[in-house]
Amino acid sequence: MSEKYSIGVDYGTQSGRAVLVETKTGNIIAQAVKEYTHGVIDNVLPCGVKLKPDWALQHPADYIEVLEITIPEILKKSNVNPSDIIGISIDFTACTILPIDKNGIPLCFYKELENNPHAWLKLWKHHAAQYEANKLNKIAEERGENFLKRYGGKISSEWLFPKIMQVLDEAPEIYDLADRFIEATDWVTMQMTGLEKRNNCTAGYKAIWSKRDGYPSKEFFKALNPKLENVVDEKLSQNIYSIGQKAGELTKEMAEKTGLIEGIAVGIANVDAHVSIPAVGIFEPAKMLMIMGTSTCDILLGTEEKLVPGICGVVEDGVLPGFFGYESGQSCVGDHFEWFIKNCVPNEYYDAAHKKGINIHQYLTEKAQKLKPGESGLLALDWWNGNRSCLVDADLTGMILGMTLSTKPEEIYRALIEATAYGKNMIINTFENSGVPINELYACGGIAKKNPMMMQIYADVTNKEIFISASDQTPALGSAIFGAVAAGKEKGGYDSVFEAAKVMGKVEDYTYKPIPENVEVYKKLYKEFEILHDYFGRGQNNVMKRLKGIKAEVKNNA
Repeated sequence: MSEKYSIGVDYGTQSGRAVLVETKTGNIIAQAVKEYTHGVIDNVLPCGVKLKPDWALQHPADYIEVLEITIPEILKKSNVNPSDIIGISIDFTACTILPIDKNGIPLCFYKELENNPHAWLKLWKHHAAQYEANKLNKIAEERGENFLKRYGGKISSEWLFPKIMQVLDEAPEIYDLADRFIEATDWVTMQMTGLEKRNNCTAGYKAIWSKRDGYPSKEFFKALNPKLENVVDEKLSQNIYSIGQKAGELTKEMAEKTGLIEGIAVGIANVDAHVSIPAVGIFEPAKMLMIMGTSTCDILLGTEEKLVPGICGVVEDGVLPGFFGYESGQSCVGDHFEWFIKNCVPNEYYDAAHKKGINIHQYLTEKAQKLKPGESGLLALDWWNGNRSCLVDADLTGMILGMTLSTKPEEIYRALIEATAYGKNMIINTFENSGVPINELYACGGIAKKNPMMMQIYADVTNKEIFISASDQTPALGSAIFGAVAAGKEKGGYDSVFEAAKVMGKVEDYTYKPIPENVEVYKKLYKEFEILHDYFGRGQNNVMKRLKGIKAEVKNNA
């Protein structure tokens, strides 16, 4: 039998990437990346309509374009016979939802609706539904809804129901026109198969669904808004499918667009963070995987359900069958550093980086790694895009303390990196204080592979050894694993994700171990971080929210 291959497609915040993977080894044979043509739409719609603060949209057509461009490219690069490709599966940032008509066409594709922001796809980091999230949480708490405990006591503005509520509040006509609201990952899979198969991962982590209880009651939704009483039956679906299953087969139309063979297996879609667990060979509890990109998502397996304040969710079978999968995360990591280099770095630094033949991130890292822990005198909070865990509050903002007239850009850059490490340590401590142990850390994503200084800082701040994914495209590799499982052993794949991951998942030979003298300094700095974290984040001083309110008021009156 000839070699067999599967394809994984990972949809991130700025781009989509496809990998072609050899099923018997897990080796990536070819890969391709497509930047989204329309990027993140957070200022004005393509038609020119200006967006309000905290909006983040995308163009659904960009996702299909990723398939049309990256898959032919990896076929060309690899020279693999398409008949030897047995399966494909995808993953996505989440919660990323869009309203569609009865034929699955996004409402924003209609000319008469393209000027209405609510007809568009809302990206995961769309935070303009915080009012609705607050309302949902208040009503759920007043009613004593049991589902809250699975999500650390709060439902995030990033998730499905606050976003749907915002549509109903601000554009009821769009709510009425929408036949369904669907996760982008399920929508793209539907474009590949012609079948609507909603995955249990996004349903469990982002849509308050549970394997045992289903969705919240109709009475709860009615309490949110009478028109939401039957929202699940009218605008979603009661049919939820488990990751690891086959969603369907590739249609003739999509085969022609991509160069693949009609009828190959398509896996149930997944979330980018969760699909990464098998790609690094994690099969047991107490090992946390950090998926590090524009934001960071943490995934952890457990054998029982524990109540952990501020987590993003605990879902039975949500990551791997037979385990409770815990999720937490940070809303701003890579975005943090990108903001800094675009807005706060002098031209002389760019000139120096250019002369050395390196990019500005590398140049700042070279200078920052010469600093000892604590040497800058700076301390920052990592809330430039709100706080996901453990405060679950998108209205919090960033802060840097300790700057003087002698503060250098590299000192601020390092302080921002350290802030994300402190935020991670806060998450880890919250898990462990709640009875969920974390013995080892794993990391994947571009940052984990490209920035040894940052990974050493994380090891020192958390005082834990960190293992690094062997792949530079871990989520895409994870999706390829699920594609191989969808195809099955008979076709050259695998009959379970555990079998596939033992062969196809792997980590690097090296690890990052804590440096004792650094650990001691960071313990002192982390104590100060805790004080600021609680002071600004737990209601002792809501100055960040007051400032944000004044900003919105002034902009709205402009």
